[in-house]
Amino acid sequence: MCGIIGIVSHQPVAQVIYDALLVLQHRGQDATGMVTCDGSKLHLRKDNGQVSDVFHTRHMLELKGDMGIGHVRYPTAGCSSSAEAQPFYVNSPYGISLAHNGNLTNIDELKSDLYKSDLRHINTESDSEVLLNVLAHELQISGKLKLEVKDIFDAVKATHKRIQGAYAVVAMITGKGVLAFRDPNGIRPIVYGKRETERGTEYMVASESVALQACGFDLVADLKPGEAIYIDDKVHLLQCSDSPRLTPCIFEHVYMARPDSVIDDIYVYKARLRMGVMLAQKIIRERPKHDIDVVIPIPDTSRPSAMELAYHLGVKYREGFIKNRYIGRTFIMPGQTERKRSVRRKLNPIDIEFKGKNVLLVDDSIVRGTTSKQIIQMARDAGASKVYMASAAPAVRFPNVYGIDMPAVEELIAHGRSEEEVGQFIGADWMIYQDLKDLISAVQKGNPEIKEFDCSCFTGEYVTNNISINYLDKIKNIRNDQAKQVTEDARSVVGMDLHNNA
Repeated sequence: MCGIIGIVSHQPVAQVIYDALLVLQHRGQDATGMVTCDGSKLHLRKDNGQVSDVFHTRHMLELKGDMGIGHVRYPTAGCSSSAEAQPFYVNSPYGISLAHNGNLTNIDELKSDLYKSDLRHINTESDSEVLLNVLAHELQISGKLKLEVKDIFDAVKATHKRIQGAYAVVAMITGKGVLAFRDPNGIRPIVYGKRETERGTEYMVASESVALQACGFDLVADLKPGEAIYIDDKVHLLQCSDSPRLTPCIFEHVYMARPDSVIDDIYVYKARLRMGVMLAQKIIRERPKHDIDVVIPIPDTSRPSAMELAYHLGVKYREGFIKNRYIGRTFIMPGQTERKRSVRRKLNPIDIEFKGKNVLLVDDSIVRGTTSKQIIQMARDAGASKVYMASAAPAVRFPNVYGIDMPAVEELIAHGRSEEEVGQFIGADWMIYQDLKDLISAVQKGNPEIKEFDCSCFTGEYVTNNISINYLDKIKNIRNDQAKQVTEDARSVVGMDLHNNA
């Protein structure tokens, strides 16, 4: 999961991109970057860290130009090297910069083809650099000094045919315009919008509509699966896939997206309210004589679901945990060690809301269970008589291969365990999961035209139909905690060496 921004304006864009990246910071806290175009000259700044840490006044002054793209990143394979911060750039042809949200699933084949057939060198382990070079090669095929819009769309069509997986892409062709496109399954979100100024109409593309809104842009539409948009002095749209099929990632609505975003015409906040209704109905069916005194959300994503759940159960809703706003989202931190360290720094219980009460804690989802286990113990330490746990999402039993860094399958708390066994493991008196059909219903009600979602982390069924056992074994070896610990240790050694040599 990452966040992407692209803008074509009639005035300097660096501050607007900065503001938009801040709004998308929830999509990635590991690294960020921005490249702007001033005529035929590019200005780039990227590094590890959050937006406010990477861009200082001196950098902003250098990021000149009226066109640019930006990116916030979290690593999907545990690697946090600044060499993999985006956007990436290739000078041939035309000078292309690119940022990407998602994950390519035929990466080994693509790397081999790029080297043997396209004669292109890949310098990092990032699939975004691979995607950039595929697009660059397809653009180069035109052989034209003056690029036409048709040539750009032809390159996107050819790129769709070569790459597989989930991707929302924004690219900038130096001195010409900004290109964006979405994978033929529409797994990862991307929207575009516009705003009117005294100097003319400006356009922005972004991962979520909230970035447009925060910067004064009006949402026009989501890009359709397989669709591409190219913006120069006007907007060009074209369907570039032979077989588009909208199967968006349902986990965006569960956890990833901000509640004030609209994705594929679905209001995320409303979808989460409906998740709470569905979950309350399940509790009433299965535990009609429950003794819940109070419903408490595990902030922040679960709040809408918890509020609606409490209302339909007819019990009190209370804020029982205070969140430290300066600690990042634990699910998307690079390694398990950092996640464990951060939980108690991140949340602090209000004892009076727990003492002597039977508490239902509500979370958006339960992935590893380590955070849930610590939070349940915090509730008991605060004086709760009983602690129940509810998940607004079904049990996560399979890895996500489309750009969400879910761990190796053996590290998923629900893999191979029943609902009761998960509850015992995390220390709950009882726990309850949302049913998948209810989750789909809650989200689909916002846009009944969507007939299918990617629910692979719940079902193990992957919509791209190209995920083999060998591929799953490969990502398991990259994503398991042992591999990530090696990466963290390596980063620590590098950091010490830099400090000692400073």
